[in-house]
Amino acid sequence: MHFLTVAEVATLMRTSKMTVYRLVHSGELPAIRVGRSFRVPEQAVHDYMREFHDHHPQ
Repeated sequence: MHFLTVAEVATLMRTSKMTVYRLVHSGELPAIRVGRSFRVPEQAVHDYMREFHDHHPQ
Protein backbone atom coordinates (compact mmCIF):
# COMPACT_ATOMS: atom_id res chain seq x y z
CA MET A 1 0.00 0.00 0.00
CA HIS A 2 1.34 3.42 -0.98
CA PHE A 3 0.70 6.45 1.21
CA LEU A 4 0.67 10.12 0.22
CA THR A 5 1.33 13.24 2.25
CA VAL A 6 -1.37 15.88 2.64
CA ALA A 7 0.55 18.10 0.20
CA GLU A 8 0.68 15.30 -2.39
CA VAL A 9 -3.05 14.64 -1.98
CA ALA A 10 -3.79 18.36 -2.42
CA THR A 11 -1.76 18.43 -5.64
CA LEU A 12 -3.43 15.28 -6.96
CA MET A 13 -6.91 16.60 -6.15
CA ARG A 14 -6.06 20.14 -7.30
CA THR A 15 -7.21 21.61 -4.01
CA SER A 16 -5.66 23.19 -0.92
CA LYS A 17 -4.01 21.36 1.94
CA MET A 18 -6.70 22.81 4.24
CA THR A 19 -9.41 21.08 2.19
CA VAL A 20 -7.54 17.77 2.51
CA TYR A 21 -7.26 18.27 6.29
CA ARG A 22 -11.02 18.93 6.43
CA LEU A 23 -11.72 15.71 4.50
CA VAL A 24 -9.43 13.75 6.81
CA HIS A 25 -10.90 15.20 10.01
CA SER A 26 -14.49 14.66 8.80
CA GLY A 27 -13.70 11.03 8.00
CA GLU A 28 -14.49 11.42 4.29
CA LEU A 29 -10.87 10.57 3.47
CA PRO A 30 -9.19 7.85 5.55
CA ALA A 31 -5.74 8.61 6.90
CA ILE A 32 -3.25 7.40 9.45
CA ARG A 33 -1.22 9.55 11.77
CA VAL A 34 2.55 9.44 11.49
CA GLY A 35 3.99 11.56 14.26
CA ARG A 36 2.36 14.96 13.86
CA SER A 37 1.37 14.50 10.22
CA PHE A 38 -1.13 12.43 8.26
CA ARG A 39 -0.63 9.91 5.48
CA VAL A 40 -3.47 9.03 3.13
CA PRO A 41 -3.62 5.73 1.22
CA GLU A 42 -3.23 6.56 -2.48
CA GLN A 43 -6.09 4.23 -3.43
CA ALA A 44 -8.41 6.07 -1.01
CA VAL A 45 -7.70 9.33 -2.85
CA HIS A 46 -8.55 7.75 -6.22
CA ASP A 47 -11.70 6.17 -4.74
CA TYR A 48 -12.79 9.49 -3.23
CA MET A 49 -12.26 11.37 -6.50
CA ARG A 50 -14.17 8.72 -8.47
CA GLU A 51 -17.04 8.81 -5.95
CA PHE A 52 -17.09 12.62 -5.93
CA HIS A 53 -17.13 12.74 -9.72
CA ASP A 54 -19.97 10.19 -9.90
CA HIS A 55 -22.09 12.36 -7.57
CA HIS A 56 -21.07 15.72 -9.03
CA PRO A 57 -20.93 15.34 -12.80
CA GLN A 58 -19.88 18.44 -14.70
